[in-house]
Amino acid sequence: MKQILVSGAIILRTNPSTNKKEIFATQRGYGEYKDWWEIPGGKLEPGETPEECIVREIREELATVVRAEGILDTIEYDYPTFHLTMHCILCTIVSGDLQLLEHENARWLTAKNLHSVKWLPADELILDKVKSLLD
Repeated sequence: MKQILVSGAIILRTNPSTNKKEIFATQRGYGEYKDWWEIPGGKLEPGETPEECIVREIREELATVVRAEGILDTIEYDYPTFHLTMHCILCTIVSGDLQLLEHENARWLTAKNLHSVKWLPADELILDKVKSLLD
């Protein structure tokens, strides 16, 4: 089975108007899983660490500079045609305003509405850990 290795950005913030913690989620605008929601990120390039990958991917996809704070977890998931290994990395925004260059939509989600979107199957596996950071 084909192996795909990616990094996903767990971008958290505290909403200044509600004082609630939130995670940034993006909606895919292409492919088999078009309209499904995901943790933004992408494929590792040869010789790249998961942390280097997520900094590059967020710069390319969202025109934002993030700092990789550490790996929250690594998810393993078998899709019908490939095996996915996803490093879920806690990230802090350094500069930029999260412009959607590749996605069709985005939302900041709280613990209360975390499950209000249709997440990609692999991304669902990290949501319990994410929710614990949002509570």
